Amino acid sequence: MPVNPEVEGRTYPATPTYSVSRTKIAEFAAAVGANDPVHTDVDHARSLGYADVVAPPTFAVIIAQQAEGAAITDPEAGIDFSRLVHGEESFTHHRPLVAGDEVIAATTVDRVRSAGGHSMVTLKTAITTVDGAAVCDVN
Repeated sequence: MPVNPEVEGRTYPATPTYSVSRTKIAEFAAAVGANDPVHTDVDHARSLGYADVVAPPTFAVIIAQQAEGAAITDPEAGIDFSRLVHGEESFTHHRPLVAGDEVIAATTVDRVRSAGGHSMVTLKTAITTVDGAAVCDVN
């Protein structure tokens, strides 16, 4: 069953607030081999002008995937998760994520197209502060 092209342009409600924590940043940094002390040492991060430790750039995927779940599980979209293949992902950072940030994310179905008998879906997720300031776009 192909993905419903009618969902193209649909934006799903924002996720509940995600609190970026030092612990989660440290765990993610260790998992991806990001050894810079800016990810784990508060004093070092502050000496560089940050309010707290800084998340590695790809940390945003944790937040984005929570929002993308709304599109993937939308019965009207018709996305079969068991047949899903992740093609690529990019991050446009407007500023670094730091411990203490309170953010939300909203996903939009940017494009639905057919290719070789398969559906190709492009999602765009905007991560913002709870006040609406742009933090990162995940495409």
